[in-house]
Amino acid sequence: MTAFIDKIIKPREKDLGDGFVVRRILPFHAQKMVGPFIFFDHFGPVNYAPGKGFDVRPHPHIGLATVTFLYEGAIRHKDMLGNDLVIRPGAVNWMTAGRGISHSERTPDEERASGQSMHGIQTWVALPEDLQEIEPDFVHHPAETLPEFDLGGAKARVLAGKAFGHESPVEYPHPIWYVGADALNGAEFVISKDECEERALYVADGKALIDGTEVEAGQMAILTPGTDVPVSVAPDTRFMLAGGAPMDGPRKIDWNFVSTDTARIEQAKADWRASIAGNWKGTPFGMPPGESDYIPLPGED
Repeated sequence: MTAFIDKIIKPREKDLGDGFVVRRILPFHAQKMVGPFIFFDHFGPVNYAPGKGFDVRPHPHIGLATVTFLYEGAIRHKDMLGNDLVIRPGAVNWMTAGRGISHSERTPDEERASGQSMHGIQTWVALPEDLQEIEPDFVHHPAETLPEFDLGGAKARVLAGKAFGHESPVEYPHPIWYVGADALNGAEFVISKDECEERALYVADGKALIDGTEVEAGQMAILTPGTDVPVSVAPDTRFMLAGGAPMDGPRKIDWNFVSTDTARIEQAKADWRASIAGNWKGTPFGMPPGESDYIPLPGED
């Protein structure tokens, strides 16, 4: 496309109801992954009136880690391991599904009573092939534990991996590069070819210029490997940098399941059917404490 941009991915928007709009970026037909990132969603902003809220009933995952980062609002995470906490802007929720986990995501009681604006990014990263069946886990990383630095005038935070000489405390068994940044007064910087092999810039709000090519809000620029990429960011722009080393082979993705093996995904489907029918024994899934409802497999409700 240009010397610095391999392609620009435009969002596929879907309204999930009550004004809750999700912009799906990855996977894309011509770009299945960027480093370990196999799924990239930008949700909101959406305003909830008092008494209204966001409710994602318990659902399963395998073979991946989910990464939640908020610009505005709060989400209460509950999972079958007994974790129950609220994520707020600047923090990172990192849930490793491994052989299987189920969880719910809802508006906390306090925010449901008062009303709130919800806006954020959810990504999935694939697990290395030899670690796809590890035990599930969940770690909450408060905002103050994630290193902040100045990126050419933007306030940036390393969410995972190493970036621009800073390192996140998030543990993940594959080279990853993930940064969230806000440029109140604009910013100018260079993304070195040495940062990582596969790199992308996503504009959540505002716009960025890469050698004269504009990347608009809701778009992701896949950067050309092996190049130092000059970036100019307009004032009042929020953006994400995502990438890492190439994953160790392609992945199959079906609903909430990721694997190198189609048969493993089919087994996960069968396990979830059995679980929601009450036959939990012998499956990797359980219901988060206090939850009783669930999301069925697509087309099976």
